Amino acid sequence: MNRYLLPIYAVLLGYIIVWIAKKKTIKYIKFLLAFSGAFLLSITVFELLPEVYHHVEHKTTGLLIMFGILIQICLEFLSKGAEHGHLHIQKQNSNFPWLLFISLCIHSFLEGFPIHHSNDMVFGIVIHKIPIAILITTYLLQSGFKKLQVIVFLSLFAIMTPLGAILSHNSSLLNHYLNYTNAIVIGIFLHISTTILFESSEGHKFNLAKVLIICLAIICAYIM
Repeated sequence: MNRYLLPIYAVLLGYIIVWIAKKKTIKYIKFLLAFSGAFLLSITVFELLPEVYHHVEHKTTGLLIMFGILIQICLEFLSKGAEHGHLHIQKQNSNFPWLLFISLCIHSFLEGFPIHHSNDMVFGIVIHKIPIAILITTYLLQSGFKKLQVIVFLSLFAIMTPLGAILSHNSSLLNHYLNYTNAIVIGIFLHISTTILFESSEGHKFNLAKVLIICLAIICAYIM
């Protein structure tokens, strides 16, 4: 059960980092995003993808992965790309971002499905959540939302991943089709991680620092 709580700790850590930094820009956030994208992609390829292909017919797996990519594209119409750190600050915005909230909660809920005690997917999700939590917290605070609204937003966002994990492994129906739902989640992860890698580079060009960070993330994921 402690493993299910790690995504909550990741969101809490992101909030604390923003609180410590106050209104200063978080340095090296693009490097952290690049690391998280490469790490999530590597864990997905090393851990989740072979497992799903082992249990589900190959063409069906490919179709479900593509379906997951389409789901994430649809969610990004609502969130404007918040899942991969693409947020625009709106000063003193009085309207609660319901579309952003709903999209992020659906995304967070689905990414909890692959978490179980025999793989390391949870670490990929945790490392993905930290920079996203930093950016979402910064967005909400700088947009003029009250701290209570920010805390409620982040709390619900944080618990959705453990909720998805617990529900998927305690529901006989969801557990029966877990490999199929995991294939959909793979599509979501592939879309997010690759988008992060391209958007974390100015002009879509890789500099040496980012290449080294991406290599480090791949190595870390491989040796886990």
